[in-house]
Amino acid sequence: MGLRISSVLLLSPLFAAYMPFCTPQIRPTMQPWEAPLASLWSLPRDAAARDLFNGPWGTARAPRKDDVYTLVEHKHHGVNPGMTVRDAKGRKWSVKQAPTDGQPAEGPIEVVLSRVLSAAGYHQPPVYFLPSFTLRDDWGTHVERGGRFRLHDKSLTEVGEWSWQQNPFVGMRPYQGLLVILAIFNSSDLKNSNNTLYEHRTGDFIERWYVVRDIGTALGESGRVSPVRGDPARFERYRFILDVSNGFVRFDYHGFHQELFRDRITPGDVGFACEMLAPLTDAQWGDAFRAGGYDARTADRFIRQVKTNIALGARIAGPDWTAGSSW
Repeated sequence: MGLRISSVLLLSPLFAAYMPFCTPQIRPTMQPWEAPLASLWSLPRDAAARDLFNGPWGTARAPRKDDVYTLVEHKHHGVNPGMTVRDAKGRKWSVKQAPTDGQPAEGPIEVVLSRVLSAAGYHQPPVYFLPSFTLRDDWGTHVERGGRFRLHDKSLTEVGEWSWQQNPFVGMRPYQGLLVILAIFNSSDLKNSNNTLYEHRTGDFIERWYVVRDIGTALGESGRVSPVRGDPARFERYRFILDVSNGFVRFDYHGFHQELFRDRITPGDVGFACEMLAPLTDAQWGDAFRAGGYDARTADRFIRQVKTNIALGARIAGPDWTAGSSW
């Protein structure tokens, strides 16, 4: 008995972290006129012209590969190792490195999905990838393995997190479409702790941004405990959509918070997501994966499956669906 009780006690933190015992009711927290949709999404009228290598923040905010970065502190949470550093200009960066056990890293996936989400009209912070960098710490100056670099930009202030289940945009097409885009990439990172609420300042104007970030568990399999990420073979086996039942799409999704998808996503929502991604060119898809540090051969396998998923979504939506339908 004592052993059984001890085992339960040891496992309790794991289940507390991963098991959604008390999933809140899915509902909007405001009336549509109380929160501008632009806080979540804006129609990307120039998607085909966007730079998916440097992203929406461009080269000016990119980290310099030949810079010497000074350690501020090591990361103390999460699965992937990392640190906070400052560059020669005094800018602060959050660096997420590859795990030491040889598993695929989250950082490259995060950069790819960030590029795609921004091209589809969703806000993203400035994130980039460096394959390696020079670090100065208490042990001297040496080369470190690289990873995802996220800039602490002065125009962005983190003010908390936001909930998938309860936010101003629940039920709106861009909110539904955001879930579909993440499903296209088989993302298992649908945790509220990965959603960041920012205040974005442009001069004297401040607006709120609802941002999905830290979305590195994708491009593989979805699951509830340690799903394999960044694996082309597993991603190629992913079916994305199973069928449509009672007017709702059934997804081949096996992660937590399936309540976000079950009997909630319509073929029109899928059509919206696919139409947001349809203008992206082959060169842009290549740039998005190159931005994450992927070699051309691996990127081609991922891109081919992503395009297969988008084509399937377009067929599910049907030829009569148009993006202008009520968002």
